[in-house]
Amino acid sequence: MKKFAILCFVFTVYSCNTNAQDAKKENYSVSKTESEWKQQLTIEQFNVLRKGETEARFSSQFNQNKAEGTYVCAACQTPLFESKHKYDSGSGWPSFDREIKGNIKYVVDYKIGVPRTEEHCATCGGHLGHVFDDGPKTTTGKRHCINGVALKFIPKTD
Repeated sequence: MKKFAILCFVFTVYSCNTNAQDAKKENYSVSKTESEWKQQLTIEQFNVLRKGETEARFSSQFNQNKAEGTYVCAACQTPLFESKHKYDSGSGWPSFDREIKGNIKYVVDYKIGVPRTEEHCATCGGHLGHVFDDGPKTTTGKRHCINGVALKFIPKTD
């Protein structure tokens, strides 16, 4: 029984030491102190982008947004997703079938006990959401499930 308990302890410690934690230690081209982020972001944005929390389902103003444009990081304005790749996944969060290449970093997180691919802004490290393999099969098959509060929308201008 003691061996089993030790094995469980070792597994737990190893599971808690994930790449997602390393993402917070990386150097990003936009880097601010916690105090500076708190001054710039709303409480909800800070909790999602800097603390990795998740907004409530169906709470985002972007769920029903059908306008043409670009979704950018709410913290640093890095372009992340094009509106032409947005679709209604029914999940309650804005969903896209692809990202703007090079502007998102991926790490594995084990916060719920199973591995998930977490998405971060490649410029400031802000937590955006997760990507899953249950998106539209007619395109990429990916569902980038993004916290709307982590985004700002820039409408297309002609």
